[in-house]
Amino acid sequence: MSILIVVDNPRDWPLDLPGVGVVPARAYLTDPVYGEGHSAKVFNLCRSYRYQSLGYYVSLLAEARGHKPLPRVSTMEDLQSQNLVRLLTEDLDALVQKSLAPIKSDTFELSIYFGRNVAIRYDALSHRLFSLLQAPLLRAHFERHRDHWSLRSVRAIAASDIPPPHHDFVVEAATAYFMGRRRRTHKRPVPRFDLSILHDPDNPESPSNARALQKFEKAAEDVGLAVEFIGRADLARLPEFDALFIRDTTFVNHYTYRFSRRATAEGLVVIDDPESILKCNNKVYLAELLNHHNIPAPRTLMVHHDNVGQIVSSLGLPCVLKQPDSSFSLGVTRLDSEQELLARVDALLQKSELIVAQEWLPTEFDWRVGILDRRPLFVCKYFMAAGHWQIVKREPGRAGYQEGSVEAVAVAEAPQEVVKIALKAANLIGDGLYGVDVKQVGSRCYVIEVNDNPNVDAGNEDGVLKDALYREIMGSFVRRIEARKRVNA
Repeated sequence: MSILIVVDNPRDWPLDLPGVGVVPARAYLTDPVYGEGHSAKVFNLCRSYRYQSLGYYVSLLAEARGHKPLPRVSTMEDLQSQNLVRLLTEDLDALVQKSLAPIKSDTFELSIYFGRNVAIRYDALSHRLFSLLQAPLLRAHFERHRDHWSLRSVRAIAASDIPPPHHDFVVEAATAYFMGRRRRTHKRPVPRFDLSILHDPDNPESPSNARALQKFEKAAEDVGLAVEFIGRADLARLPEFDALFIRDTTFVNHYTYRFSRRATAEGLVVIDDPESILKCNNKVYLAELLNHHNIPAPRTLMVHHDNVGQIVSSLGLPCVLKQPDSSFSLGVTRLDSEQELLARVDALLQKSELIVAQEWLPTEFDWRVGILDRRPLFVCKYFMAAGHWQIVKREPGRAGYQEGSVEAVAVAEAPQEVVKIALKAANLIGDGLYGVDVKQVGSRCYVIEVNDNPNVDAGNEDGVLKDALYREIMGSFVRRIEARKRVNA
């Protein structure tokens, strides 16, 4: 993918960046060579982004051509409204106060070059503002009133506005920015598309361990995807990419869902898509879905305030209660006595109008069937944690947890009924990446739940396919991106 810097006049960009083309705005708009099918990232450094100016049309046509402009037209519109700018940046107050505290004057201008500032102490603030307002060159104006700093305005600046003493630094910042998106060796194919992997390194229960993330990155590059790991501060950067792969635990009221929604709205290929997150994260929905389609599941009662007394007579004791948004064994409780049951039901019904109660089916392990593109991808046995009835054991009031062992099984060697019932359940959700949990009691199989965002850990789920598992998932992204581009061509 080529990199183009578009300016009103090449003399406005007196800096030399290896491997980067500098193009006059009129040439980009009118020369047929720039309208042809090659991929490009377009950094629009025109003097003006006002409506229907040269700079406006550069980004507008870049989007129409399938290029990746920075800034996008939507960002230009955002920058026209300083009230909107302040709204977008209101969560930065603590960082602003910390970063600007040493300043003696009551006004301050911050120049942001590709997310950086010449003074390293302002780098964190510069990066956050750049993440929210994606323009290559920005200038933010701050004012202090009664010892409190406020952002008054942010505007995009042209290349000609860069002070000469800053030129060398801008070359360094721009080079680091460009090269940071092209991590590859000469032996790998030139990336055709850009994949972002959303990951929280501080999450102790991440759905992929560090070694698995490295394998995903290598597999992606092997199939022609340039990979960048992003975090919760990078929401505004999603338009830079062709696809989003979420490798953090998903919830509906959570930043992962906002990323999924935003990426889908921007036209990216997304796993997990927002509809899958919504459906899989609600156990009430899943229970109703399985029942409606006659998919075997443990005996289930949808509990509300008027039928609490039916739980024991319908399911017996012990039984299992699930809060609607439970996941990873959290919010799932086994109750052995009616007194415990009623107390737990009362607590859960204060938070949700409906909860799920199920019969308890004790087994040595649960089957997990990984499914992608409506096909079985991997099968594992998840054994119960030692001395516990679930695969994950948590001690009340104590940090950390214990997990049972995991044994990978070849899809062809797994019980046919386990794979069949898992596939049927997952296909009711969509064509994404799912992990279906199945209990096998004698010759009968029961679907426990369908999980979006299933674990793919090095040493566990990849026990049979090894590196081919990661290539298969990354290959799905390539196929999906190609299909979407054909539809939009």
